Amino acid sequence: MEDGFLEVPPGSLAEKLKNKEHLRVKFGVDPTAAAVTWGWSVPLRRLRRFQELGHTAVLIIGDYTAQVGDPSGKSQTRRRLDGSEVERYIEACTAALLEILSPERLEVRRNSEWLGRMGMQETLELASQVTVAQLLERDDFRKRHTAHEPISMIEFMYPLLQGYDSVAVEADVELGGTDQQFNFMLARTLQQRAGQAPQACLCAPLLVGTDGKKKMSQSYGNFIGVAETPEEIFGKAMSIPDEAMEQYVRLALDLPGADKENMLQNNGGVALKRALAKSMAAMFHGADAAERAEEAFNQRHVRREAPTDMPEGTTTEQYLPKILLELSWASSLSDARRAIEGRGVRLDGEVVEDAHHNVSAGTYTMQLGRRRFYRLTVM
Repeated sequence: MEDGFLEVPPGSLAEKLKNKEHLRVKFGVDPTAAAVTWGWSVPLRRLRRFQELGHTAVLIIGDYTAQVGDPSGKSQTRRRLDGSEVERYIEACTAALLEILSPERLEVRRNSEWLGRMGMQETLELASQVTVAQLLERDDFRKRHTAHEPISMIEFMYPLLQGYDSVAVEADVELGGTDQQFNFMLARTLQQRAGQAPQACLCAPLLVGTDGKKKMSQSYGNFIGVAETPEEIFGKAMSIPDEAMEQYVRLALDLPGADKENMLQNNGGVALKRALAKSMAAMFHGADAAERAEEAFNQRHVRREAPTDMPEGTTTEQYLPKILLELSWASSLSDARRAIEGRGVRLDGEVVEDAHHNVSAGTYTMQLGRRRFYRLTVM
């Protein structure tokens, strides 16, 4: 329970262990984007520790609930995803999920196995298990209701569907973020009504993103992906604000508690960031890759040198905003011009200031921001 994890109800895990030697520990993910973020890895790595202690990890791939959309922390109704989108995201993130977990004592289930087979009678029976008044006790629902913001019936159904997952797999323990506590407690109610012993709930603090403010999320663009290159991981970790350093050391690293305390006490400022960044890069890529990532960072950001290894290509286009669009470095011409006006684009190390710049024929090292480089030949 170290690192700020919350046990609900208190003492429930110990009680479970008294009555059952091997527990079924559930963690569910809704694949609504392509990457597995470091925020997801916090409960996933704790799930791995349960496996190492002889318990069964039950990983729920929320292919059904992803099409509903988790309303947790949302101030408005989310756009619904269709099945093909969800399948693409599952394909993109499954390998990273399984990289964190051990293949031993692991069950991987899709909640469409049971939710997709529910008929109207079963759905109505599930809906009868809870009242609207109970659902409005949820903080985000209550705020939206008070502000007269619309809440769809399908959003009210989401906590019930997630809770039913625990019934379907007979979970003893559920892991997740603190934003899921309401859903976890509702799952306990559904389990009891189904004649099962209610699960213990372990809620992890929400890891903030690289902006140090909002929770880490792909939709906010403030995430670090566990499958990213060690150079990307190192560079993003170095951009984390000082005030978020302690939380990252405690939640983002797989180190014994004493080692985390030593890191915090014996390092400060840039030294602490470097220690954190190197440890994070090594977690999924190894110590040698982390060393190379640090050297690449020094080359770009300390010595201001371009990397020796970068993608290359040719173009006949000379209008710089269109070139940025071709490279997928901008989503539109106006987005490209904003990047140039913000002094974020360099050619051979020189900042481009003209948003309508035309590039002469030749070979250039292009740079966007701190970490994107491309060697481009303009014909």
